[in-house]
Amino acid sequence: MKSFRLLIPGIALVFSAASVADNAPIRGFPPPLQPADLVLLDATIVTLDPLQPHAQALAVRDGRIAALGSDDAIRHYVGAKTKVLDLHGAFVTPGFIEGHGHLMDTGEALMQVDVGKAASWDEIVSIVKAAVAKAKPGEWIIGQGWQQAKWNKVPQPNVDGLPLPTKLDAISPNNPVLLNHASGHGIYANAQALKLAGITDTTPDPAGGTIVRDAQGRAMGMLRDSAADPVFAAYDRYVTSLPAADRAAHRERALQLAVQNEVSKGITSFVDQGESFETVDWMKQQFAKGQPLRLYVYIDEKSVDKLDKHLVDYRIAGYADHHFTVLGLGEDVSDGALGTHSAWFLAPYNDAPGITGKNVTAMSDIAQMAKIAARDGFQMAIHAIGDRANRELLDLYQNVFTQYPAATALRWRIEHAQHLDPADIPRFAELGVIASMQSIHTCSDAPMVVPHLGEKRAQEGAYVWKTLIDSGVIVLDGTDTPVEDTNPIPNFYCGVTRAYGHGTKTFYPAQAKTRLQELQSYTWNNAYAMLQEHELGSLSPGKLADLDVFSGDLLTLPAEDILRTRVLYTIVGGKIVYQRPGADGWHKGQLFDAMPEFDHAE
Repeated sequence: MKSFRLLIPGIALVFSAASVADNAPIRGFPPPLQPADLVLLDATIVTLDPLQPHAQALAVRDGRIAALGSDDAIRHYVGAKTKVLDLHGAFVTPGFIEGHGHLMDTGEALMQVDVGKAASWDEIVSIVKAAVAKAKPGEWIIGQGWQQAKWNKVPQPNVDGLPLPTKLDAISPNNPVLLNHASGHGIYANAQALKLAGITDTTPDPAGGTIVRDAQGRAMGMLRDSAADPVFAAYDRYVTSLPAADRAAHRERALQLAVQNEVSKGITSFVDQGESFETVDWMKQQFAKGQPLRLYVYIDEKSVDKLDKHLVDYRIAGYADHHFTVLGLGEDVSDGALGTHSAWFLAPYNDAPGITGKNVTAMSDIAQMAKIAARDGFQMAIHAIGDRANRELLDLYQNVFTQYPAATALRWRIEHAQHLDPADIPRFAELGVIASMQSIHTCSDAPMVVPHLGEKRAQEGAYVWKTLIDSGVIVLDGTDTPVEDTNPIPNFYCGVTRAYGHGTKTFYPAQAKTRLQELQSYTWNNAYAMLQEHELGSLSPGKLADLDVFSGDLLTLPAEDILRTRVLYTIVGGKIVYQRPGADGWHKGQLFDAMPEFDHAE
């Protein structure tokens, strides 16, 4: 019987030709497969892994993906204790990542008076009146989400489309009222709130803010950007006066509401755009107890001295089994918002010729913060809506990169990047700056963009995702929750259609993303921007088992059916953290009612 020798350095292995020919089994090889904790079968899986782009089934063990393949191959991972989901052809993707949101604000908004769906100022007054009727004297009424551009009629009389305060003051004489604009860049406060804030008719506009006044120069209640800070301070004083136990319970409830809201909508990781040192300390404690959502937090601290002393101490990576990370500094705002005429532009607004917007946080302050971030190895993520705000930030980043070359590897971002001068578009790729954009803002803002900016500026620089992607820029997606509903489905729809007005109009459709680009923006690109693409963002053996199961194939559905797609399961670390009622009875082809039109605007 003939034999042959295989030489490995230091080892000689002799094989019998007969035994090889006879396929005689080698004892203990292959080793038996360890059973999986979770197996998905009969699925349409898009992995975003170029080595294995598609699969039919998937196995999870110890919170990570063990294998992907055919149903027959993955059934070998099923053991006595394995949970098996037969998905009947449902669409499976890497877990969606909310690329730009405000977690605690989202929880607070879920506990506040919802004025976002009100069709007019009169309807808002009625909603507030009902809340006042249930409140104790002195109790603050907090509302969220109004946008005058969405009202079905302009209030009369008005200033810049905004109502005078007479009706609101009349129904709430003993309760301070604070109504947050949908953009997050303005509030409407009643007379009682202005009084507690110390704002009078003679109070001057602060740096970075505007007190809107009527024809007689009286403060009417609308406060833009930093002008709202005294009202927020007055509200904080009220909250501080409440019993400590009540404050603690309120904060914990806000967190839990926000977390459950996210996972119920398919969000597995959340990028929180700014929390104070104190809130980060508290959040770290909460996540040590266990949360179903992964959180990537940016430090938002206005004091340069505090940042200089303490930022480096807040580097947190992969805490609580990869559920809590702090590696960034943001979201200081360089300007305001389009809807409040406070986004900072190179040229005046078309419909407000004397206004170019506002620089909200002094660029010199942002420059100091950027140098501290570069020194300490932190990512920067700064808000910029208007074309001048974006140019100023690109200039600032370029200067810092010259002084601190290592910072170019930290994946610095510009949040929103909504309106760009054509000359600045190539600079994102040249500098390696990430464009953190929100598709849904385009469809929400579309009715106001051309009136505010004119056709030329709108076409050349408004929400130019495709131009940025084609130039080599990493473009992210998210919703800026609670500015918009965190649900990724309307966002996805807007990203690939740029349709609004219940699908009857499109906003410069040449800038729409492909379906695959939109999926990448919500998954792998966001993971890359979190410096976690080796753990998240695609489905590959060894990576964290974060994934979503959708009722419709987002890559192939007719566009009009995207809004009929629902999350069936949200899975984080191999655990089902959300299951839609009836998901186990879902069958391929089952459709749901279309989601309503977008509610908010930036």
